[in-house]
Amino acid sequence: MLNRIKVLIVDDSALVRQTLMEIISSDSELEVIGTAADPYFAARKMAEVTPDVITLDIEMPRMDGLTFLRKIMTQHPIPVVIISSLTSRATEMGMRALELGAVELITKPQVNTKAFLEESKVIICDAIKAAARSRIARRKIL
Repeated sequence: MLNRIKVLIVDDSALVRQTLMEIISSDSELEVIGTAADPYFAARKMAEVTPDVITLDIEMPRMDGLTFLRKIMTQHPIPVVIISSLTSRATEMGMRALELGAVELITKPQVNTKAFLEESKVIICDAIKAAARSRIARRKIL
């Protein structure tokens, strides 16, 4: 496929980054263009190549995922799929992520995260594909 969906993975866990990279790379419609341990590294990668979709954790060093999400959506909107142990649609953080412009939330468990991610391969890949098709507009967020 010529126009694969370019994905940037942002998560402070090396194990999660590696697992997500393997999962996403196994789908012929998706291409991992890079991984980043925090939003600052992600911003550097985004200066080199613009992803079609970003997977984003919430709890990270130096800058949390919600702050980065707000910056993305107010400066250069890109579809974002939140993959975090801190969010679900029922939590305050999950609601805030959706308000800020996240397209989808996938809640990873506190334990057995690698196994959960591998078992959730179809959900993760489908969420990324749906995010790539979504229309994202620049937001004015307080």
